[in-house]
Amino acid sequence: MSTQATMTSVQSSIDVQAPIERAFQVFTEDIGSWWPPDHHILEAELHGMVFEPRVGGNVYDRGTDGSECRWARVLAFDPPHRFVISWDIGLDWKVETDPAKTSEIEVRFSSEGPDRTHVELEHRNLDRHGEGWERMRDAVGSEGGWLRGLNAFADRVAS
Repeated sequence: MSTQATMTSVQSSIDVQAPIERAFQVFTEDIGSWWPPDHHILEAELHGMVFEPRVGGNVYDRGTDGSECRWARVLAFDPPHRFVISWDIGLDWKVETDPAKTSEIEVRFSSEGPDRTHVELEHRNLDRHGEGWERMRDAVGSEGGWLRGLNAFADRVAS
């Protein structure tokens, strides 16, 4: 696993022990099975997550109290090779409703054999978050950011 930050983006990658189709499916349709449960912006406890598998779909959290929080829009969807979602979360860790102030996450999947997939994640355009955007870059590029999420994803794929 590796992570690298550039000026306005964070790139992370990991190899997982699974065919490309399974890796893509677990990352998207089964996102709630691996996403760190304390990484959400609901007021309630996290009950589950939904990734709507189509351009124009959303990614959202569901709380144990029935509340929902849409925090991403599906911008590109090309199974099992890649998808792009918006990151509609502001520097205050609340939903950002202005698309001009949101960043993007692209995840690419490459088959490395029948049971091995290379996953590359790029969280880009972080400067769109405005003054202080470096805090977002530092947060998602930290050990508790995408590194933690991708490690949890790899563990889930392997189980």
